Parts: sequence; structure tokens; C-alpha cells
Amino acid sequence: MGCETGRADENPVHGVWVDPFAMASTTVTKRQYQAFAEATGVLMPIKEDYFNDPFQPIVAVTWFDAMAYCRWLSSETGQHFRLPTEAEWEWAIRDGREKALYAWGDDPPETFELYRNGWQEACPHRVGLHSPNRRGLYDLGDNVHEWCLDWYDPDYYRRAPHRNPVNLEVTSRRASRGGAWRHRIKVSRCAARSSLSPNFAYEDYGFRVVKACEIRTAE
Repeated sequence: MGCETGRADENPVHGVWVDPFAMASTTVTKRQYQAFAEATGVLMPIKEDYFNDPFQPIVAVTWFDAMAYCRWLSSETGQHFRLPTEAEWEWAIRDGREKALYAWGDDPPETFELYRNGWQEACPHRVGLHSPNRRGLYDLGDNVHEWCLDWYDPDYYRRAPHRNPVNLEVTSRRASRGGAWRHRIKVSRCAARSSLSPNFAYEDYGFRVVKACEIRTAE
């Protein structure tokens, strides 16, 4: 994990082991979140026309909303779903390229048509619109920021364990990963970290789920 040429919170670069897990191929869509909202009585977060495509990622959800969805999905399926840890997310986007800057390698995003002319409308595009990586995962690093399980700490890498690291020490922000349609540069590097107060809900924040062994977390 990490990047020697990145920001200070991406250092030190260090080796990490994560146990097997299954990750959703896309971020949770508006249609999927609608089923949760109807079953539980929570309100849908956005009603503007340009966010009405059922296959757009659900956005403007807090970290707590994302966790509530995971609990509901777990109850509905009898399986344990949760948000990915930062380590799991970075493992997924690297796709076996341990030192690559981006999901596809080291070529800058501006060399791709998608990043020069994509996202012309003021909203995220449909999930799975472009090719997946070799593990069948779509939109890792672009379209929307994705909530992670960890509390964010810029110095966490200096004390993180080698196996299954996840920061459970409470801070003021939760970790997130990935680029967002609302930014000038809409794709993130593999190692780039971001964060937000878990109570905030922005129109470029969504989430995807993983299924793995349970990790206890304080809310």
C-alpha cells in the first residue's frame, strides 16, 4: 500500500496481506438503494431529474447510511456484508499491479477519451458503463468517491499491522477512496486517500459492499 511520490498520508509504502473477500462489481446503484429505502422507510437522498437513472450510483449518502444499507442487506441475505477497508479497496484497484499509479498502469488519465470528455453532465455516469478490470470490478478510481470502513488517520500507515489493517481508532473523519465526477481531475491514483465526516452527504460520495469475515467497528 502507499505511494512514494504521493501525499504524506500515503507513506510509508508497506506490504499488506488481506484475507479473501468478495467485492461488488459496481458501487450500489440507485435502484438497489431504492429497495432498501422502501423496505426500511428511509428517505431517498436526491430527487433531481439528472440523478434519476436507476443505474447511476446512489450518492449523497452518509457513512452511516452506507452502513445501514450493509446491515439491511446482511439481514435480507443471511450473509455478512460491510464496507471495504482501505486495504481491501487498494488491493482491488491495483489488480495485481503493485507499483502502478492508476488502475490501468502509469499512463496519465488525460491520455484517455473518457477522462478528457467524460462526465459532461453534472452527475455521475451509469455504473459499469466502461470495461472492468481483470477481476471484473467497474469504476474503481472514478465516477464517485467510495466510503470505506476505516476511520481516517493521516499517520495510520506508520503503525498499521501487516495483516488485514483497518483503523478502528475514532477520529473526526471516515476514510474514502476513488475519484469523483465533480472534480476537475475525475480519477484517483491507486494509493490516493481521501476522507470526510461520516455525517456528511455529498453528491459525489457513494459506496460499494464487500462480503468477508466480520470486523468489529465503532460507529
